[in-house]
Amino acid sequence: MSDQQLEPGTWRIDTVHSILGFSVRHMMVSRVRGRFERFDAVLTVPEDPLRSHVRATIEADSLNTDNEQRDNHVRSADFFDTATHPQWTFESTGIRTSGEDFLLDGELTVRGTTRPIELRLEFNGVTRDPYGMTRAGFHAETEISRSAFGVDIEMPMDGGGVVVADRIRIDIDAEFTREEG
Repeated sequence: MSDQQLEPGTWRIDTVHSILGFSVRHMMVSRVRGRFERFDAVLTVPEDPLRSHVRATIEADSLNTDNEQRDNHVRSADFFDTATHPQWTFESTGIRTSGEDFLLDGELTVRGTTRPIELRLEFNGVTRDPYGMTRAGFHAETEISRSAFGVDIEMPMDGGGVVVADRIRIDIDAEFTREEG
């Protein structure tokens, strides 16, 4: 996948050194940013790294925008209904090259609805840490439509536009460690 190859094997996300963030336009004039605090991912790499597979789970109620009132509203049935749909998943379906980077295709399930998505994927390389663990880094980003996943709350503004936009930007910085043995 680059000058530095991923070794075949199973790689697990290091959540302490990874972030799953998002942003959405608010009131048509600014962006609200947030992240998910609890998630997991496993990357399986065969001899041909372009045939790799990733599966991720996200604990939906771990959403954090640094505002408790807003977070509770977004967790409610108005938006993500995390009491009924506590976990989201992503399962990759393929990887393609795109210049020096890659496109990661997969299926994202949010609020019980599964849709295909495409993430722009940057491979940041491989290194060995001081403890002998092999680490690999990635950056991925995409935009999704919240209404495509059944999050179709409409809050129109008097002057036009909506309180919360339909397009959500997702930014992921992921560090994986290779399981030895």
